[in-house]
Amino acid sequence: MSSLLVRNARIARPDGSVIEGDIHCEDGRIARIEGALDLAADESIDAAGLLLLPGVIDPQVHFREPGHEHKEDLASGSRAAAAGGVTSFLEMPNTDPPTTSQAALDDKLARAARKCVVNYGFFIGATADNLDEVNRARPTCGIKVFMGSSTGSLLLDRTEDLERLFAHGTRLIAVHAEDEARIRARRARYAGRTDPSAHSEIRDNECARLATERALALSKKYRRRLHILHLSTREEVELLRRDKPPWVTAEVVPQHLLLNVGDYARLGTLAQMNPPLRTEADNAALWAGLHDGIIDFIATDHAPHTLEEKRRGFPAAPSGMPGVETSLPLMLTEMRAGRCGLADIQRWMSRGPAAAYGLANKGRIEPGCDADLVLVDIERYRPVRNERLHTRAGWSPFAGRELTGWPVCTIVGGRIVYQRGHIREGVRGQPLQFQGGD
Repeated sequence: MSSLLVRNARIARPDGSVIEGDIHCEDGRIARIEGALDLAADESIDAAGLLLLPGVIDPQVHFREPGHEHKEDLASGSRAAAAGGVTSFLEMPNTDPPTTSQAALDDKLARAARKCVVNYGFFIGATADNLDEVNRARPTCGIKVFMGSSTGSLLLDRTEDLERLFAHGTRLIAVHAEDEARIRARRARYAGRTDPSAHSEIRDNECARLATERALALSKKYRRRLHILHLSTREEVELLRRDKPPWVTAEVVPQHLLLNVGDYARLGTLAQMNPPLRTEADNAALWAGLHDGIIDFIATDHAPHTLEEKRRGFPAAPSGMPGVETSLPLMLTEMRAGRCGLADIQRWMSRGPAAAYGLANKGRIEPGCDADLVLVDIERYRPVRNERLHTRAGWSPFAGRELTGWPVCTIVGGRIVYQRGHIREGVRGQPLQFQGGD
């Protein structure tokens, strides 16, 4: 294994303080942290002026392989992740074919081993007839349930199927919480609407609240570990504020924190996603939920489609936005604006996901922890430019927005994978190991 010395870094501590020092990485782990280290290493970086953070763990991405590699694949998606300071990702099962069996999971793991420049893990998708498979297949971070139809062919919305899933097994269940019956009824009611803002009216706040309440009730009935994906409404925040068992976690994505229905006028169908954009009041409630610990961490729901696909107009355009490459700069920009602190960033984007998914030795900068790190420039602002993105989709809903905290260097397992705009060839991430998930 190789060794790496990071010199003169401004090292973020979990409490939000910053210390100046050097970090020596050996055999993929952090070996020493001191004010100044006089050690030999295979490679060294002068990090003067840069802030060192634990690598981001993105617990919800869609990298589209197999089946839709023209939108993204594991190689391009993981490169975009590295460029965004993301050192580990958890990928969703709604590929083609979907990841609903051990064979499909093994296929994804083999593809990732060949292609991924950062660490990787995969969800297995629940259907009405694969209960044994979702509880037995491994390694997996959890079971993904689409309670409302989104992209792909997975849907599990019948009461008897959901009841059977929650009643059997101990593995984490992660839900896309939208009520399918209400979506169908409202889609019929709003038939003929071609303005993209109708998407937020069809899949309204009540769609999300109903499904989250239903999943929460099942989780409490069976004391089953539950994670609520991409929470988007003030009603859901208040529901969890009143009643959130210790075995339930929730996440939010930057789009739901920073964009709202007013952005349809500017972005059109580029703003179309599931769950959809909400109001400024929902933005505020989600921020409050994060600060209060009602929402545990941040994901991206990176869901790329080509510009050609997104320009088909509503309702033909597919739902989803890219996001893995911009989440850390977006949140660090909000930090600089006073909306959160450095301790929050580490908890929401590194330590929180690591704890929720049983990723030992990740999410922290401490001796013995995995050397998954990112150096960012917290002083320089530059705009999001589509042509500079590594995602195959080639666009961002935040294009033109001035951000700071762009990654300068991303380190995975003690090896540099991204540096100043370029991906290093030959570096590969490792399959994630999940503790306590079974």
